[in-house]
Amino acid sequence: MTTPLRVLLLGGTTEASGLAEALSARDDVSVVTSLAGRTAAPTALPGHRRIGGFGGPGGLVAYLRSERITAVVDATHPFAEAMHQEAYDACREAGVPRLRLERPRWQAQGGDRWTVVADVAAAAAAISAGPARRVFLTTGRGDLAAFVPGVDGQRWWLVRSIDPPTRLPLHPAEVILSRGPFSVEGEAELMELHRIDLVVTKNSGGDATVAKLHAARHLDVAVLVIDRPPSPPGPSAATVSDALEWLWASLGLRPADEGRPRPALRNGWRLRRRPPRRLDR
Repeated sequence: MTTPLRVLLLGGTTEASGLAEALSARDDVSVVTSLAGRTAAPTALPGHRRIGGFGGPGGLVAYLRSERITAVVDATHPFAEAMHQEAYDACREAGVPRLRLERPRWQAQGGDRWTVVADVAAAAAAISAGPARRVFLTTGRGDLAAFVPGVDGQRWWLVRSIDPPTRLPLHPAEVILSRGPFSVEGEAELMELHRIDLVVTKNSGGDATVAKLHAARHLDVAVLVIDRPPSPPGPSAATVSDALEWLWASLGLRPADEGRPRPALRNGWRLRRRPPRRLDR
């Protein structure tokens, strides 16, 4: 029996879970999912799992070599900027193929009241200078300190995160501990209950947390959207199926469904006709 090819999956997203499930179903591939360890109870995953960082690009290079990793898929959060760069640098040094798996951005729809800013600092400045008095922060617990300049005794904060923040520097404030997916009805009820007049979000994309945007549109609530940082150069995929195709090509493996009728190829690329992505329900 041949030794399975080893794939390192840098995880923490829904897409990473789907890819781990697809890879673990094969006997000729061994998948290791690496999680940063920022949540106390991560979602259960098939295959092998490791928790914690690598100690920088040098540590990741050493891991890739010692574990004989054949390919790396960086499926970390769209805002995990440091990890994206670390994976790029380490894979380039170790000579290991790397793919960035990243879901598409959310796009503003008719009726949205979006203001797009470059980063968390710009979002904090916009809140401080703006009229909002009931702010719903959905950016995660790691960025709370950046919004302290907006604390003026008159502005109230609703903070939602998966795990409780170590320290809550915003006041007056209320913390909600919850993990998506969320429903449009539930998000609208939450915003109405707390009289929210501004939603703050990172443009993470995906379906798990998009309901807040539908609810804000329905309620005519303003949304402050933090744009994504750029990803390092290299191959990328927007879906799990596209990532699998890249892996089969990189590893020299046949797709698990080979033998079924397949779309025609044009210039070496499989034709895909996808309907336009809509956020409205």
